[in-house]
Amino acid sequence: MFLAILASNVRLISHWSESRGVYDDICYLRQAHLFQRFGWQGLDTSLARETDGYLAGKLRSIDFPNWRDPTRAPCHTQTADGSKWVMTPPPGTGFALALFPEGFQVIPLYALANMIIAGFALYGLWRAREPVSLTAAAMLGVLSIYFMINPAKASYSIAPTMVVCVLAGLFTARLFVDDGRRRLLAVAAVGLLLGLSASFRIANVVLSAGYFLFFALSFLIWRSREAFVSGLTLGVAFLVGLLPVFAANLVNSGNPLVSAYGGQDTAPRSLDPAVLRAYLGDTQFPLIVIACVWTALLWRFPGHTGVRKLVLLVAGNLVLNLGFFATHPVFTPYYITPILMLTLWTLLFTVVFTRGTSQGSIAQEPGGPRPAEMLSRRST
Repeated sequence: MFLAILASNVRLISHWSESRGVYDDICYLRQAHLFQRFGWQGLDTSLARETDGYLAGKLRSIDFPNWRDPTRAPCHTQTADGSKWVMTPPPGTGFALALFPEGFQVIPLYALANMIIAGFALYGLWRAREPVSLTAAAMLGVLSIYFMINPAKASYSIAPTMVVCVLAGLFTARLFVDDGRRRLLAVAAVGLLLGLSASFRIANVVLSAGYFLFFALSFLIWRSREAFVSGLTLGVAFLVGLLPVFAANLVNSGNPLVSAYGGQDTAPRSLDPAVLRAYLGDTQFPLIVIACVWTALLWRFPGHTGVRKLVLLVAGNLVLNLGFFATHPVFTPYYITPILMLTLWTLLFTVVFTRGTSQGSIAQEPGGPRPAEMLSRRST
């Protein structure tokens, strides 16, 4: 099933056009063009560099009104000092597109992302050892590969985001089944991935909210050296992952902490009934229910000493992200997809790593019983 859906996805993707009329597409492709033309200096998205007519040509190809006036181009804004016009999206998606030849960028990006997701789905299936975990791996694998077309096709930024989510889910699960140095490496990997995710979509920075809340509360409650080092490692790795965003901000707005995206979303936060109804009628709502029910079941039947800690992290992150987008003034079919996929992949890898230990013993959770002791208890 995995391979059949993957083959179907690749066949559909191979017929996609890069001029489908979506305004954001033009900006991601222009960023890729700048990277291919200027190298790392492509971080500078000023319209003053638009000397080859690339942007105008792209806008004309989708019949954009006023395509001759670059200042009317979508997702471009004037800097606070009025010195230049720059793009608002972060540079990550454009960089990913720039890895492929101009004119043939979207198809290979999506095809590669689909193959990576299918690979992790197969890995989860291979690691599953019990009927329950095997079923969960099969269902999530099918859904995740399908989602690489719908809703991932809605925005070029979602394809690389989905890859980051599965990687972050894998390392998050390892946080609570590894110990010592391996656990610290998993913390660093999670922080780095979450920071890098913001390079694809600025809103992805919210994916880290639950992690920082969990590690902050862990230190405040336990006051241990391990909790402090883990939180510090997460924070430093997260900042390292944010370096591309900081660099782009510095080049375009003159301040690494001021995004060109700032000011684009100034509507006050509130619970809009129209937005809530849109989510209730969308594919994202059943996924929310599945994520919440699975989280609750894992709390009730943890199967490993560290799982309930992971459930607290996952639940807190899910609540914070759902609250953020529920009060967002705009609805789209993919806004909540990243947090849902991060949550579901984390839960799946947690289940397959901690249940059915015939392939090997589970690493000791710091402060918990040793693997041999756990297996002895189960035998008794």
